[in-house]
Amino acid sequence: MKKLLFIFFIGFVFSSFTLFQSDTDEIVKGLKTGNAEQVATYFDGFIDLTLPQKDEIKSIGKNQAGIALKSFFEENGVNNFAITSQRESGITMYIAGKLQSKNRPFNITLLLKNKDGNHLITSVRIN
Repeated sequence: MKKLLFIFFIGFVFSSFTLFQSDTDEIVKGLKTGNAEQVATYFDGFIDLTLPQKDEIKSIGKNQAGIALKSFFEENGVNNFAITSQRESGITMYIAGKLQSKNRPFNITLLLKNKDGNHLITSVRIN
């Protein structure tokens, strides 16, 4: 009986690491691998989006923003990301870093808001 409880406890501990993995970790993972779809799954319903050499788009829908980000990642060959700053204050979080591409690095800043225990991206600024 003790062995069974011990095995159950160990299984629970290992499974909790994947169950409680932070959504921000998943966002960073998507940026590191250049996976725009993975990042876009954390977009709020409407976001503000700024891409290099384009005007800022306010309140663009989640699907359209995902398509625009995917296009940007593909055009520039985004293949890595490094965090330069990450701060959280209340329900707001900022993540800033460098996106590496095949041609040059880009600065990226994400604004996230905590809604119902999940961080959702409300703004993406790439320059």
